[in-house]
Amino acid sequence: WDKREKFEIYEDLKKINHRVVVAVPPENFLKTNQSLFPLSGISNSQTINCNENGYYSINKSDRYGFNNPDEEWDKKNIEYVLIGDSYGHGACVNRPNDIGSQLREISNKSVINLSYTANGPLLEYATLREYFKPNFKKIIWLYYEGNDLDDLSYELNIPLLKNYLIDKHFSQNLYSNQDKIDEFSKKQINSILNYKKKLDKKDVLKYKILKFLRLNNTKKILRKKSFVDTKNLEKILIKVKKMSIENNVKFYFVYLPDYYRYKNEERYNENYKSIKKMVNKLNLNFIDIHRDLFAKKEEPLTLFPFQLPGHFNKKAYREISEILYQFTK
Repeated sequence: WDKREKFEIYEDLKKINHRVVVAVPPENFLKTNQSLFPLSGISNSQTINCNENGYYSINKSDRYGFNNPDEEWDKKNIEYVLIGDSYGHGACVNRPNDIGSQLREISNKSVINLSYTANGPLLEYATLREYFKPNFKKIIWLYYEGNDLDDLSYELNIPLLKNYLIDKHFSQNLYSNQDKIDEFSKKQINSILNYKKKLDKKDVLKYKILKFLRLNNTKKILRKKSFVDTKNLEKILIKVKKMSIENNVKFYFVYLPDYYRYKNEERYNENYKSIKKMVNKLNLNFIDIHRDLFAKKEEPLTLFPFQLPGHFNKKAYREISEILYQFTK
């Protein structure tokens, strides 16, 4: 088990490869006031993500900073475009064990993965708007029940992001601004690295304890919630549906379950029913990963690393990809 902190492995690998970076999620820029808001990571770089399986997942980003083989962008037709958060991004596994890579292998079709860690529905919609191409055939929207609605409530407070909801023509032209995205993200990495270097050992321990407590308190708050308003998510999905119809693209809404559902399902049932009702109302293609995979397992927690809280393991990503393919082929 690699016990190093993410930035420790970053400094170690940087000595032998200058194209190594740390994943910088778009949410890192939610509190900044810069003129451009990145919606992807650093381009063409070995990107360190997370460790839940004993090793840090490291995948080379494409020309726009996403988790794809770069040549996918040159394909004549893109069969699938994935949009989601860390579960779509591929945390915490290496290629080819993420959903995008598995779907690429199973279908023998091209896949562009626009997901990024910590994204909520508004960041996802903005990303789809910025990077959508006319050769996309199917949109697979990955909804995560653990925190997507909470992320959305926070994202709606960001004026620049709200522009994507207000103005259908709004764009930051991120296609042609990757140099700036790389620059802003590298500044974020250096800023965090410099901060960590200033901490002495007592401060480091205090930092880790506070981080752990904040994380657990947040999870407790999220798990106590019995209902969250879905109206703003519905507005976004209506826009995505319209976008897909106008471009002759098939649109699929995928429901991903949270680890804690299988510890206490009652806490999630109300939101689960609300989301299903909304999706049916919008007449969307609905793929229920909870019902079609996890609920069928005698021990659903075996689909998580070491049956502990976290993202899915390789087995789960594979089985999810097989369900997506069967539903969409």
